[in-house]
Amino acid sequence: MNTQAPLATDSLATWLDYWGHVHVTGIDLGLERVIPVAEKLGVVNPQATVFTVAGTNGKGSTTTTLAAILKAAGYDVGLYQSPHIYRFNERVKLGGVEVDDQSLVQAFVQVDQARRECGLSLSFFEATTLAAFVIFKHKNCDVWVLEVGLGGRLDVVNVVNPNVAVLTNIGLDHTDWLGDTIEKIAFEKAGIIRANIPVVFGGQQELPQAIADKAKECHAELYALNRDYFYSMDDNAQTWNFASSATTLKLPTGALALDNISTAVAAVLASNLNITHAALSEGIQNAKLQGRFEVRQIQGKTVIFDAGHNPHGVEFLLKQLKQYRVHHPQYAEVVSVFSMLTDKDIQSVTELLKDHIALWKIAALDVPRAAPLAQLDTALRFNNVQHFDSVKLAFKSALDETNNNQLILVCGSFHTLEAVWEYLQECQ
Repeated sequence: MNTQAPLATDSLATWLDYWGHVHVTGIDLGLERVIPVAEKLGVVNPQATVFTVAGTNGKGSTTTTLAAILKAAGYDVGLYQSPHIYRFNERVKLGGVEVDDQSLVQAFVQVDQARRECGLSLSFFEATTLAAFVIFKHKNCDVWVLEVGLGGRLDVVNVVNPNVAVLTNIGLDHTDWLGDTIEKIAFEKAGIIRANIPVVFGGQQELPQAIADKAKECHAELYALNRDYFYSMDDNAQTWNFASSATTLKLPTGALALDNISTAVAAVLASNLNITHAALSEGIQNAKLQGRFEVRQIQGKTVIFDAGHNPHGVEFLLKQLKQYRVHHPQYAEVVSVFSMLTDKDIQSVTELLKDHIALWKIAALDVPRAAPLAQLDTALRFNNVQHFDSVKLAFKSALDETNNNQLILVCGSFHTLEAVWEYLQECQ
């Protein structure tokens, strides 16, 4: 706790390294240490409309769409997401633009001063999340759109009281932290619900009882997909229909998953904000998200980046991949640059992918929770697999050796994408 803090003139990298070492553990669920610091910083009840989004998959697409719609409606929007893929600054956006290094450093100075005055330690995630809130407060954002990192009830994002709570799909992920059943995990996610606020549940699954119970306990009006609101795709695939008891809308499809776009639409309509049909349409069309079926041309090769790292995320990736290959039939095979974290469901993920991948190029990630090469190899034992010393070398091999009839798919973890991005930066 007495670690020497960097100066306000030090770099963002120096501050991020500091936050990585000032607390004993990287993940430390619970709000006891965070709340006093958040209160000192004055971010618990902001003078803004707050959308808090929790769930297992779809949070990034939902928060991105929310922010884009609200920006199109003329609001000054602060968007907080995690984790980042390529640069830390991706986590904090103002009006859709990544915040600059200096704004982050200034916020870190305030967070560090507040936590020292409280005599408390903060984890990397807690400190960096509070810094985002400090920036939104300083910039007088009309709306805060906040993505929960892990769970909900005990996540640092939950120190801020939302005006609208949004819950996406609930799946089995982070079971060591959140519980080993859908209901246990749903209970943790439902912790973002507050008294008398609208709650949107956008999962395709049956509404978990834990969410229904929490909404009832809080007298919160609950809007559930396929019960209170619905969506359907038009035959032309360019437009879709949103329907509820209050309205019916025809809207453009956009680049992100329709499940998550419709959840965002339901959330803004449930709020007390003034949102026009034009703002909905413009926001949906402008919403883009790095690392979610992100297609790029690199050295003449088509590369798809996808951060899906659990079975539900991979199922959606495969749905998009199938659709992409229908429109691009020249791609006869997919070559995957692949790695995962050891605490993820590697067996289920590889089982889903195996029939779609002609060749795997695998390596262990250079992070503490990396799955060792032997673990990846065991999961892929009946597949065509090549081993590499690093993800960067695996990707270089993919670029060098694939032909024009092969797609390159980089997937398995946010960290896998980050390693490839670092390689591309080094090549510039």
